[in-house]
Amino acid sequence: MSEHHHHKETFITKYIFSQDHKMIAKQYLITGMFMGVVGVFMSMLFRLQLAYPDQSFSIIEAFLGKGGEGGQMTPDMYMGLVTIHGTIMVFFVLTAGLSGTFSNLLIPLQIGARDMASGFLNMISYWLFFLSSLIMFLSIFVHTGMASAGWTIYPPLSALPQAMAGSGLGMTLWLVSMAIFIASSLMGSLNYIVTVLNLRTKGMKMTRLPLTIWAFLITAIIGVISFPVLLSAALLLIFDRSFGTSFYLSDIFIQGEVLHYKGGSPILFEHLFWFLGHPEVYIILLPALGITSEVISTNARKPIFGYRAMIGSIMAIAFLSTIVWGHHMFVTGMNPFLGSVFTFTTLLIAIPSAVKAFNYITTLWKGNLQLNPAMLFSIGMVSTFITGGLTGLVLGDSALDINVHDTMFVVAHFHLVMGISALFGMFAGVYHWFPKMYGKMMNKDMGYLHFWITAISAYGVFFPMHFVGLAGLPRRYYSNSAFPMFEDLLHINKVITVFALIGGIAQLIFLANFFFSIGKGKKASQNPWKGNTLEWTAPVEHMHGNWPGEIPEVHRWAYDYSKTDENGDLWGGQDFTPQTLPIREGEEEF
Repeated sequence: MSEHHHHKETFITKYIFSQDHKMIAKQYLITGMFMGVVGVFMSMLFRLQLAYPDQSFSIIEAFLGKGGEGGQMTPDMYMGLVTIHGTIMVFFVLTAGLSGTFSNLLIPLQIGARDMASGFLNMISYWLFFLSSLIMFLSIFVHTGMASAGWTIYPPLSALPQAMAGSGLGMTLWLVSMAIFIASSLMGSLNYIVTVLNLRTKGMKMTRLPLTIWAFLITAIIGVISFPVLLSAALLLIFDRSFGTSFYLSDIFIQGEVLHYKGGSPILFEHLFWFLGHPEVYIILLPALGITSEVISTNARKPIFGYRAMIGSIMAIAFLSTIVWGHHMFVTGMNPFLGSVFTFTTLLIAIPSAVKAFNYITTLWKGNLQLNPAMLFSIGMVSTFITGGLTGLVLGDSALDINVHDTMFVVAHFHLVMGISALFGMFAGVYHWFPKMYGKMMNKDMGYLHFWITAISAYGVFFPMHFVGLAGLPRRYYSNSAFPMFEDLLHINKVITVFALIGGIAQLIFLANFFFSIGKGKKASQNPWKGNTLEWTAPVEHMHGNWPGEIPEVHRWAYDYSKTDENGDLWGGQDFTPQTLPIREGEEEF
């Protein structure tokens, strides 16, 4: 970026058509937060319905209009809310909030690059994401009803507009939105991969990269492999809906009428969907694990334990994530032999996940812990990752899974692992790199309050849910009052809902803290957490190209915290050694 680039930027070039990775990261974050508010609000509405199936609420009438007349939700509306909540949270909050925000912010800064490989492609990627978010948001208000075949949109419900109200225009918009989202995700991912492989600064070997960058790189590779498969599934579904083909449809009767479809199979859709669906869990989770590695090491003032094992586990998770999708389909009539193959691969993925959990705990062990909000969220994330992961062992075994499949047990499992763990990772990232994004500090006390209420509420929601699932309570049911055997479970559902409402409202503390700190927060120093990585060598003021003058050169790995010399004294009298410091005499790298 030469001198002539410093002319006065207009509002449009700075904020709208920005090609600066830091600005694009903020755009992703703010858009993801808006979608998060919508997604969480939806979940609070349908939790009311589950806990009080026969009561009317004025809030339901106010927000849901025709779908909530008299303050009671219609079954169609309930299904729509569950569907769009799932879609928004998985794709538009967690995928974009983690990969979109933090890959954009951190990759150039931590590898020592001026910007992404292609700023233009990066900008296009964000705007496609914005467009797909907008279409998904607007699809909620379609008069025929929003998409409501569950977030997995299994045919035939999603393939036949006459099958249910939410399979008309709402479903079409859902498919259009997802197709655009996938295009955005692929552009972003290719950009991240090329940037990490080609634009590292002098001395930045792959084995000196922070674990965050490793996580973002591998996540992008998984995305490039698996997202196109979802695109093909969606395109075939569009063909089935609009052009009379039958990829997914066969011998169907609606209201006594025999439809003409022959030869398709809904199981084909499930295979294609879950070939993305399971890697998607790790597309969400790996960035959160990478962020957590960085935050825990920095705030424990200790080198990360088993750096190479951590990289190995990220790669093993990425590879295994692509061969486990069949565990979502144990009850679909799949060949039992295949069931045992998928059980084996699924239980295998527990090993690299356990390696990560072990390494986090060992890094925390005897560390000089700085318990700021980012650290608390990281420790919370390790906790939910372990507790949610353990139930995964039950669901990954075909003989056990059959008993709890499609019950609330499954909902409890995946919300703890990819919902709460990923959200905690995202919060940790926001609290940790906020000074880098906005040059201000977030309020610590509000951060603590936000953490404790969120953590207690998260366990308050999803821990009891395991037990209602074990008792057989099915998921996606609008009301369970028709089943006398579930009457006893209603009071547990009420407890869950109370925690869900408290947890949802607690996010307002975060939002208030976030937006208040942008304007009025305390000014941040260049390196507020005393971190080693390169982003803390860049000035607080944002500028084109990240560093004035030369790009810093790297001489060591990212985790030289509390390093001592042969006498047991701290090197240089401080407990951190930035990556830019040359290796001193008598010092080993790691």
